[in-house]
Amino acid sequence: MYKIEHIKDSQSNHIKLTNSNTSSYAKIALNDGASLQELCINNTVIIEDLSPLQYSDMYASSILFPFANRIKDGFYTYNNQDYQLEINQEEENNAIHGLVYNKTFKISNKNTSKNEASIQLEYEELNRPKGFPFTYTIRLNYILNKDGLKLNVLLENTDSEAFPFTLGWHPYFISKNLYESSLEFDSNKKLILDDKLITTRVKDFKNEEPFKVKNKTLDDCFILNTNTVKFTTPSYDMEIYTSSSETFLQLFTPSRANTIAIEPMTGVSDSFNNKIGLQILEPKKTYSLDWEIKCHTK
Repeated sequence: MYKIEHIKDSQSNHIKLTNSNTSSYAKIALNDGASLQELCINNTVIIEDLSPLQYSDMYASSILFPFANRIKDGFYTYNNQDYQLEINQEEENNAIHGLVYNKTFKISNKNTSKNEASIQLEYEELNRPKGFPFTYTIRLNYILNKDGLKLNVLLENTDSEAFPFTLGWHPYFISKNLYESSLEFDSNKKLILDDKLITTRVKDFKNEEPFKVKNKTLDDCFILNTNTVKFTTPSYDMEIYTSSSETFLQLFTPSRANTIAIEPMTGVSDSFNNKIGLQILEPKKTYSLDWEIKCHTK
């Protein structure tokens, strides 16, 4: 039987989903945007706390909404009106990774059975944030089962006006040896970024088969032709699936050894301006997206 624990004290506010023999678990930080801070499948850890790196710098496993990646200078125009987002990456003078990564989510539903544990977490925006003066509700449904983890994101526009958005996820995965790890993804287009990591154009890309990480320093974005990315490591093989028909892949290697961010996104950096992947959510309408991690341990 799977179980759900709510661990709350002066230093922690987490949800932990666990299977019956504790060989698999998922730990979710409610005060950090309901981000997935730990994931272990069949006694193999694939996502772990990135200490000493800080969540406020790494945005580890954060949900990226209403925009994925960056908005140049935090500025955009929508419906002939100019908007200025808060600059939260001062060295680049950009707005980065949306507005919900540091919000506190509440539990709205939970369920356990012999096959899985699921929990729905919710954040309701009522205050019309600076630079994005719209109200919305975002619900995250995490499901842990024997194969891995599923995450459903449900967005609801509770405003009287339509708003633009893209959506992304920022998980970091660990490998015993990243040099001997590789990725497989179907892409023949890559984004060209400027020195502030803002999209400038799209170019043709010839992908390696497989894409070997080795000693690459990555902060690159690819346009995917399919909705599945495979990650092969010495201790586990993993697939990340997305239900989105338009999918982009951001790969990033931080300073921490044997760690890589594999980020599915529905849009790219500066999407509010270049419109690549940009969608519009009408008043009282919803948008749903599934991400799924399937892990096969060795």
